[in-house]
Amino acid sequence: MATTDIREITRQLNSALGPTLVAVRGRVTARDLPGRWARADGPLPAPEAQERLQLAHRAWRMVSSSESDDTARLWFIGANPWLGDISPVEAISRLRTCEVMTAATAMVEDTFAG
Repeated sequence: MATTDIREITRQLNSALGPTLVAVRGRVTARDLPGRWARADGPLPAPEAQERLQLAHRAWRMVSSSESDDTARLWFIGANPWLGDISPVEAISRLRTCEVMTAATAMVEDTFAG
């Protein structure tokens, strides 16, 4: 499986979710940093930020493949029962990879935590 370049991942997330949410996922406070990460001549995110961005991208692709972009955005910021009622954004910032992907799968398969 081919991997997507971190700059392309950042461009796609910036476009889909906006740089503010991307900054939160990368655990940075500068909202302009995700735009700079996306540029060919810009700085690269730190390795841990790259991990978070890759996780966000995987979850985004999964959820947006079966839901509208608006619904996928809301999924990222809303409380999620599969994540102990925190948002996927928060879970991604904590690198709760398996839990985030389980929650994304539950969204796509339309199952609920009970």
